[in-house]
Amino acid sequence: MMQRALFIVNPISGGKSKERIIALIGRLLDKSRFSYEVVRTERAGHALELARDADADLVVAIGGDGTVSEVARGLLLSKRPKTFGIIPCGSGDGLALHLGISRHPEKAIEVLNGGVTARMDYGTVNGEPFFCTTGVGFDADVASAFARSRHRGLLSYISTAFRLWTHFTPDTYTVTVDGKTVETLAAMVTVGNVNQWGNQARITPLASVQDGMMDVTVVRPFHLWHVPRLARLLMTGRADKAREVIELRGKQVLVRRTRDGAAHRDGDPFPAGKTLSVDTVPAALEVVVPPQKKGHLDL
Repeated sequence: MMQRALFIVNPISGGKSKERIIALIGRLLDKSRFSYEVVRTERAGHALELARDADADLVVAIGGDGTVSEVARGLLLSKRPKTFGIIPCGSGDGLALHLGISRHPEKAIEVLNGGVTARMDYGTVNGEPFFCTTGVGFDADVASAFARSRHRGLLSYISTAFRLWTHFTPDTYTVTVDGKTVETLAAMVTVGNVNQWGNQARITPLASVQDGMMDVTVVRPFHLWHVPRLARLLMTGRADKAREVIELRGKQVLVRRTRDGAAHRDGDPFPAGKTLSVDTVPAALEVVVPPQKKGHLDL
């Protein structure tokens, strides 16, 4: 049976042109399975509206984590079930990389043609959905500064982080996960549905989108000269082995701090006050995944 596919393109995400990707869709998408339409977003929130209202069986986000999050939130609001697809081309691409979806558009289109799907969890933070990570502390401060910057990309993110670290002050956090409480001075607290912020920086390396739980990484204060060691552990999927890290896991997470400040949701900053309340919504979104990922508990 022919399926209808809608491709939602963010023309400006990642600072890259999407015209080559659109041309590849026309050439490589399996026309025996799909009829399709491509729509470009025109403003913030447009991707959510397009996904919510789409008369389609498959809705595909073409962009970065912000576009992916908007499209996914739109699907949650839709009155009819739709399958979620991703062609990643952003600065981080955390959800796509966790799911094993290639940043090479040809390979991402092959995944769509394969039609293998899985049910994935998502989280809510203070009542709003997120799909990758949410958190408070240093990473949220960096997300806020990066959002105000005119420069995109990993190098800009790293330079922003180093600049902020020179005058960053840790806070005391009380973290309660399924009734178990830890109180500690910390640089940041990250709650992960997936295993990474993006770019394979695996801050919650043991996270799964199919276990009905969130992984929590509490990073206690560290000195600047510890950064190379911590970065190596982060990029090799061993952040949980760092002596500065406390790892927790559960369905409900409550984070309290002593002062108001920013938080982030899938990299987008928002004001959160002193409290972050996170809940898990299990197996709520159907997503297209590579065949080798089907049924894997570490998906």
